Amino acid sequence: MNKLNKEGQELLESSVIALRDCMGLQPEESLLVVTDEIKRDIGQALHQAGKDLCRESILVEIKSREINGQEPPPLVAEMMRKSDVVVCPTAKSLTHTDARREAVKLGVRVGTMPGITAEIMKRCLSADYDKIIGLTNYIARKLEGVSEIRVVTQKGTDLRMPVAGRKILPSTGVLRNKGESGNLPSGEVYLAPWEGQSNGRVVIDGSMAQLGMLEEPLTIEVVDGYAETISGGRQAEQLTALFEKAGRDARAVAEFGMGTNYKAILTGKILEDEKVFGTIHIAFGNNITMGGNIAVNIHLDGLVREPDVYFDGEPIMIRGKMVDYNA
Repeated sequence: MNKLNKEGQELLESSVIALRDCMGLQPEESLLVVTDEIKRDIGQALHQAGKDLCRESILVEIKSREINGQEPPPLVAEMMRKSDVVVCPTAKSLTHTDARREAVKLGVRVGTMPGITAEIMKRCLSADYDKIIGLTNYIARKLEGVSEIRVVTQKGTDLRMPVAGRKILPSTGVLRNKGESGNLPSGEVYLAPWEGQSNGRVVIDGSMAQLGMLEEPLTIEVVDGYAETISGGRQAEQLTALFEKAGRDARAVAEFGMGTNYKAILTGKILEDEKVFGTIHIAFGNNITMGGNIAVNIHLDGLVREPDVYFDGEPIMIRGKMVDYNA
């Protein structure tokens, strides 16, 4: 590793930040890096960084999953449960899996990195995390006691989501305490709207998980918590096919989230896209991780740009700009 080129050295440095600063990896701890053939280079960089930071770093490569939320092999799930810290640089997300949930219950700290690239690591992990934490916590406090979220855009979004009593999940990308879990990098606030109660229209005009950047907006009509119709050309047909393959609950409104990472930009990689400050995302499918009860084996996020966001009628964001917040 002494002869790394510039790109390799930058990747190694970003890996150190991820493990040391974000995950709080300690010398006496064990690290498990779960990667696949697509994200092998990043997995190897994290493994190398881990060897210098902790007692034992283990690298395991699995076959890339077909969809976000598909379980890793049982043997890997067992290894996750027996580690102190787990990071998962994979092409498809392991966030919404039983393997991650069961590891977290045992106190394991888990950082999932679906679709991560070297460029995303370099850009987003260099952010001022105090700034991200401040904005994330501000929005989370604003959500306390809110009964309904409404999102409106000039492109046609007008969606109402009942959320009274739902668990608010601030994700700062700093996961240093026992049993903490989230994306690396991160920067978002999210929660699961009540099942079967969201209604309206959402126009996804940024990117969509597993589809990447959109050729044209996707218009999704939501009726009683489910995406009933989808229009928007070729990619609308692709999204419909993904829903059909996974079953009816794949269409369930699973998540509302707001990005809080000022360094993140739209790239077509949902890991970074959903963290972009000034955007919101609506996800469909699995919401078990967020305290819901939809256990379907898929979770797909769609990015909405320049939204107006209202918490119980109070404007929180207008055209992607925060109201009454000074960073």
